[in-house]
Amino acid sequence: MALGGGTFLVQNKVLPGAYINFVSRPRAMGSLGERGVVCVGMELDWGAEGMKTVEAADFRTDSKMLFGYDYLSDEMKDMRELFLHAEKVRLYRLNGGEKAKATAGNLTMTAKYAGTRGNDICVAIATCVDAEGYFDVETYLDTEMVDTQTAANIEELEDNEYVTFSGTGALTAAAGVYLTGGTTAAATGGSYTDFLAAAEAEDFNVLVYNGSDETTKKLFVNFTKRMREEEGVKFVTVLHDYAEADHEGVISVGAAKELVYWTAGATAGAEVNESLTNVVYDGEYEVDVKLKKSEYIKGIQAGQFLFYEEDGQMRVLRDINSFTSFETAKNSDFSSNRVVRVLDSIANDVANIFSKYYLGKQTNNTNGRNLLKAEILAYHEQLMKIEAIENFTADDITVEKGVEKQDVVVYENVQPVDAMEKLYMKVEVV
Repeated sequence: MALGGGTFLVQNKVLPGAYINFVSRPRAMGSLGERGVVCVGMELDWGAEGMKTVEAADFRTDSKMLFGYDYLSDEMKDMRELFLHAEKVRLYRLNGGEKAKATAGNLTMTAKYAGTRGNDICVAIATCVDAEGYFDVETYLDTEMVDTQTAANIEELEDNEYVTFSGTGALTAAAGVYLTGGTTAAATGGSYTDFLAAAEAEDFNVLVYNGSDETTKKLFVNFTKRMREEEGVKFVTVLHDYAEADHEGVISVGAAKELVYWTAGATAGAEVNESLTNVVYDGEYEVDVKLKKSEYIKGIQAGQFLFYEEDGQMRVLRDINSFTSFETAKNSDFSSNRVVRVLDSIANDVANIFSKYYLGKQTNNTNGRNLLKAEILAYHEQLMKIEAIENFTADDITVEKGVEKQDVVVYENVQPVDAMEKLYMKVEVV
């Protein structure tokens, strides 16, 4: 994507790019981008620091190598909540610490990553019965052997996914040496600042923070607003109990804190033609979400993403965000997450079409603008086919020359489609 992007008040932008405004009409080459990507910072006991991308399939098969614990372990519960509906996660390890270490003769064994999980690593060195002068070196995490190799001396040992080896000379037999001294440091405010700086270079649909620190929540909200409105990067952020954000780009989970990661994954995984309203929570947490009817009404009016229970199942009450300050140019449609997904997809995908196929490549004359119009029209026809928008015709879009010779001005009318939520029925008895 080009460097320029965001919204505009007048045609005075400097950087090349796509600047797109969305407003409500007063009332009386492109293809759809993929969804399903969550960006999150977590405190972990194992794993590389900084940002890495984890696919859903990799999490299921390589959880122990990546995070130090089996896929089904309690420590991976929140990660499983994310991956229930997310396809991939941009994961940033927020914390470091000290690496566990141990020695056996001249051999020094160091955990690959910092954290207390390194203290559960054990290395056994035994004389090889099949090759004289060689030793079998086995690495264990808990009771599971995660690596084995045979070497004549220390120099021949190769680092594995859990331990790095150093030293020189002969190996010494050892029944089993546990690494010690591994510590897990706590994340700081600076850790989250660094995380958001790293996130700025990534592509994702949903950003999530599951902490309770109000200052950090505000940091995430300000970052979201800046990225959406100034940089033109459309994503939503999921926080716990922060309806005061009052923004279509922020979802405030008003229910239990444990449901934040599921909400983030489900939001990322929802397609532009899907709503989470009434969707069954299929995660692992058992929490009490029962409220009085008056409390549900108050929560919805405050912009809270709530759950309710029916027939023993927990469901999403309404798929809404924290935006409540409705006005003529920005009405209640913008509080619907499904509508926002449609609008964000239009912004991201049209900007991508323009950047890939038109920016600096197509002449800004009538023919070039007609080609751009046809491209955008074809994209909207895809949205029509999947019932993300309705009633869109060629007359709903105009592409004109802007103030400068390099400028193109696009105006369109679009009608996003939302899911049914309320039934009003009148029965006349005769």
